[in-house]
Amino acid sequence: MILFPAIDLKEGQCVRLKLGDMAQATVYNTDPAAQARAFQDQGFEWLHVVDLDGAFAGSSVNGAAVEAILKATDNPVQLGGGIRTIEQIEAWLDKGLARVILGTVAVRDPALVIEACKRFPGKIAVGIDAKGGKVAVEGWAEASELGVIELARKFEGAGVAAIIYTDIDRDGILTGINWDSTLELADAVSIPVIASGGLASIADVVRMTMPDAARLEGAITGRALYDGRLDPAEALDVLKSAKESGK
Repeated sequence: MILFPAIDLKEGQCVRLKLGDMAQATVYNTDPAAQARAFQDQGFEWLHVVDLDGAFAGSSVNGAAVEAILKATDNPVQLGGGIRTIEQIEAWLDKGLARVILGTVAVRDPALVIEACKRFPGKIAVGIDAKGGKVAVEGWAEASELGVIELARKFEGAGVAAIIYTDIDRDGILTGINWDSTLELADAVSIPVIASGGLASIADVVRMTMPDAARLEGAITGRALYDGRLDPAEALDVLKSAKESGK
């Protein structure tokens, strides 16, 4: 079980949004590379990065900040936001990303995702962001009529490394992960699922260690870390202890 600290990039800075609203951004660090190093020093083993501006623009906007992050940390990094072509995927993987997250293009062009999985085995994750149970695209600015499970099942057997499922209605407001919807998705597909949106406290981390959550790959944490509501050492110790006890 992996706890992924998040770095969301807006105008080159490390921010967190409330309910996916770009107008409700709180700046937590003006140096994303330093934040990446800090997370590594705290003991985290992965890093989740989102180019928020890129998600709206449809192409990478905070590329310089992402490259600085890659140079600053030895941890594997997964990146989403505005990556929508095979060429963009290849370019980012060549720069050292461990995984590329495809969101909007997974809705618009599922065949591209399947092709990317063939060309870059183990390197492609799908981001499914839901509002009111329906998939949202274009940086969460547009709603589709596609259901979460309906979209996820399009990629069964394609070789997708993970599905990152975000409940937009909970993102950035510290109300706790939507465990019911997340586990329902995990039950519906064989692809590993990562929970995102709303992780609020150590209680959510403890919930990750429960038997019914064992099929998840992990969860993403953002605002709770930045606000000091989640102690990194305590959270990682909970997961380590669960692993050692065989949970």
